[in-house]
Amino acid sequence: MDRNPSPPPPSEDNGEDAVAGGDCIGSTVYSKHWLFGVLSGLIQIVSPENAKSGSEDEEPQVELDEEVENEICRVWDMSMDEDVALFLQEFKAPDIFMGVLAKSKCPRLREICVGILGNMACFQEICVSISNDKNLGEVLLHCLYDSDPPTLLETSRLLLTCLSQTEVASVWVERIREHPAIYDSICFIMSSSTNVDLLVKVGEVVDKLFDLDEKLMLEWIRNAPAQPVDQAQENSEEQPAFRIVSCVLEAAKQIRSENPEWLDVYMHILQLLTTVDDGIQAIVQCPDTRKDTWNLLFDLVCHEFCQSDDPPIILQEQKTVLASAFSVLSSIYASQAEQEDVRVGKELPLIESLIRVLQNMEHCQKKPENSTASNTEETKKIDLTQDDFHLKILKDISCEFLSSIFQTLTKETVAQGLKEGQLSKQKCSCVFQNLLPLYGPVVEDFIKILHEVDKVLADYLEENFPSLKEVALSACGFKGNWIILQKPFRGTCQVLRNHELALL
Repeated sequence: MDRNPSPPPPSEDNGEDAVAGGDCIGSTVYSKHWLFGVLSGLIQIVSPENAKSGSEDEEPQVELDEEVENEICRVWDMSMDEDVALFLQEFKAPDIFMGVLAKSKCPRLREICVGILGNMACFQEICVSISNDKNLGEVLLHCLYDSDPPTLLETSRLLLTCLSQTEVASVWVERIREHPAIYDSICFIMSSSTNVDLLVKVGEVVDKLFDLDEKLMLEWIRNAPAQPVDQAQENSEEQPAFRIVSCVLEAAKQIRSENPEWLDVYMHILQLLTTVDDGIQAIVQCPDTRKDTWNLLFDLVCHEFCQSDDPPIILQEQKTVLASAFSVLSSIYASQAEQEDVRVGKELPLIESLIRVLQNMEHCQKKPENSTASNTEETKKIDLTQDDFHLKILKDISCEFLSSIFQTLTKETVAQGLKEGQLSKQKCSCVFQNLLPLYGPVVEDFIKILHEVDKVLADYLEENFPSLKEVALSACGFKGNWIILQKPFRGTCQVLRNHELALL
């Protein structure tokens, strides 16, 4: 049986009578009388008499009667209709569901009740009402401690829906801050669950929380477990582990094993962590965490995403996850200038990956021809603008990371890159095209090394990128309307100004 079966069509025998008698909910064909019956049945399940009888003579109910399950599942589907959701709200159904969640030991029933509330919360008026109910809010947050994955999934979906409503998002952030145990529960889910749907949804909740409230993110970053006394004495100089990072990594690894395309949310969580100093330190201070983070992201960008045999358009699907991954790698790279465990031997594969992204970007940014009549011109403009925005972010991050790597290149690494093809004429041209003029000094330092390794290629690049000459003159202190006659950094450079020939 499906977990959430669709409601059946109305009965032919009583359909017309129901409509005539005003039994329909709003403009739907669903019966008020039938819905009253289902909700009354729920009340009976958690009534004091039932609870007392169950505690004395029977085991707590953990299985749901099949007929009851079918009926409440129909309500679950019906609750996606706004008229039904508003009717449930008017009938005080959230209070009934709260009673079920507080008293029932049946995982399936708890899952369905949270699922119905999640559907109802998709409508703003109801979402505000649910969010402002303090008692219901407490009960729903308590569901995050549940051991049932489907219930956890529906609870996370409900929380994400509420956090996405600007009018009530702060209410939920504050409630979560007041319940430190939620941190432990979420960390436990991320580090131990194998349910990928649950991991993705919990990740979306964490991502939304961090995006909404930096203070909460800092609290969770600093909420690292203390080391045991004996371990602290043995490793007095080693920093304690930061749980949030290791848990995010465990969840990302589990998701990757199922489908790497779902990694977007966890890559963005890591990127958000690097927006604060404490977050960067949480990643880089512990050697094991630093290596785990670096190795996972390095493997993703170099061997998983945007590969040489992928069509260039794949970048449109992977642009956000690549932007986050490169951003985190760049932060680790920049903060570990003197650490060789994440840098040495990794420059050339990263350069190759970054260049491939930049090359594919040109293809993705080509304007589509006037085509399908299915979309309006206005819709096309909106979609194109959003795509251009995300591609620009990816380009900016890629160029910044590429410039950082180029600053650390040695003569030996450049020679190796030329030999293995990562620094071919075409790829160097792509680098110069994207790094100039913003990162001109970095390119100039690279050209100096390249003159020693491959003078022919260096001359070619100088010839084809005139902006290099402007960088060179600026470095020499020349400003104004200088006209270049010969290439810089090749012996003497002649410039003409005010019709006079000056020898530098």
